[in-house]
Amino acid sequence: MTTLLRPVGNLTDGEVESVLQAAIAAPSLHNSQPWLFRCTDRTIELRADPERMLPASDPDRRETLLACGAALLNLRIAIGALGSAVDLRLLPDPADRDLLAILRPEGFARVTPHDQRLARAIRQRHTSRRPFLDEPVPPELCAEMRRAARTEQSWLATVAPAQQSRLRDILAEAHRVQQQDPQFRAEFEAWTARTGDSSDGVPLRSAGIRPAPQDVWTMRDFGTGSAPERRPGKEFESDPLVAVIGSFHDLPLAQLNAGQAMQRVLLTATAGGLASSFMSQVIEVPSARAELRGLLGGALWPQTVLRLGYGSPAPPTPRRRLDEVLSVD
Repeated sequence: MTTLLRPVGNLTDGEVESVLQAAIAAPSLHNSQPWLFRCTDRTIELRADPERMLPASDPDRRETLLACGAALLNLRIAIGALGSAVDLRLLPDPADRDLLAILRPEGFARVTPHDQRLARAIRQRHTSRRPFLDEPVPPELCAEMRRAARTEQSWLATVAPAQQSRLRDILAEAHRVQQQDPQFRAEFEAWTARTGDSSDGVPLRSAGIRPAPQDVWTMRDFGTGSAPERRPGKEFESDPLVAVIGSFHDLPLAQLNAGQAMQRVLLTATAGGLASSFMSQVIEVPSARAELRGLLGGALWPQTVLRLGYGSPAPPTPRRRLDEVLSVD
């Protein structure tokens, strides 16, 4: 246990460690982990870490807010699974844009079996960059994921089969735009295909396989040429479940809530036996995002795009130590 830990509210120092470990298990763009935490006697603060933002991929901080929202949702679920209620304030100080949330663990809450399932899924969820099976996701699990998004003031829309051809074109164009940007390529290569004992970024063991040109659903090579080649007969699924999590406006509060919705959907999918990965290109390239919004009818602002399905287990990506992301008042 790090010496920085102390009791917070009605949580012991050991419980504070466990909920913070759950928080940092959240996904982030290229596993950049752009979050910081600060503990006082009564509160846990979540802050964005400006030194870990990716200017080429995320110039408007959208991915940073999504990742921090995912960490916040993990934190809330982990605290709730201990039987503690949580008083939550989002974006509490307009003068401090990096202060994203203040949580006050106090009082008691009833722990349901559903809460426990999601809490267990925090450790089980890992991004899978491998092919999925051509097996449809049951409608009842899709409905459960939609409810999960609505719980966090967001909306989940699935891309219909008739829309997938257009989505392929949008994805391919977004990938082409990014590959023509030398700053993006340099940033991507700096954060992926890592070897050794790095505590962040995407290690080579988690890079999946090297995609072929026809693998339109996962064009990014997270192994930057070093990942194993796709073997014959191991094609990516022809008809994936593509889910878009969107919001009804595009301000930072909506992006932070969308990050919470994204993580609640991912945990629901994990608890239901699904694997998941991200199709970030269509969000990171403004023209592609605008086309995706039009494809979905123009009412929602797309915040993240998920590929969901049945796949093999994926190895976890590394995480920074708590003493690297935690300060105590």
